[in-house]
Amino acid sequence: MNMKLELVAVPVSDVDKAKTFYENIFGPADMDAEVNPDLRFIQFTPPGSACSICIGKNIAGNMKPGSVEGLQLVVENINEARSYLESKGLSVGDVDVQEWGKFVYFTDPDGNGWAVQELPDYTANPNLVKTG
Repeated sequence: MNMKLELVAVPVSDVDKAKTFYENIFGPADMDAEVNPDLRFIQFTPPGSACSICIGKNIAGNMKPGSVEGLQLVVENINEARSYLESKGLSVGDVDVQEWGKFVYFTDPDGNGWAVQELPDYTANPNLVKTG
């Protein structure tokens, strides 16, 4: 049986402000639907990703805006990703080099936390084991 993670809800306080933020990074929304006055669903798919994120009105259950941490995007080149994110007006800081990869970090307007990772060279580090 296959189980694919295809959608992650991100709680936001100002839907239109968050839509503008995510469009700036990921490009136009895949969908923006007001199902009814109490339910609005906006979906974005990062370029090359099989998993999308959604923001909107009443789509994140009891999660509070800014409460999501650990959302992670994987890129081939962290320096290119850092430059791209900075060109979009984000503060990402210096590249954080760890044994398990290189990272930069950013938050959305509500404080939801994102990490961008360049995977490590598994062949150069015998302490890391790549599975799958």
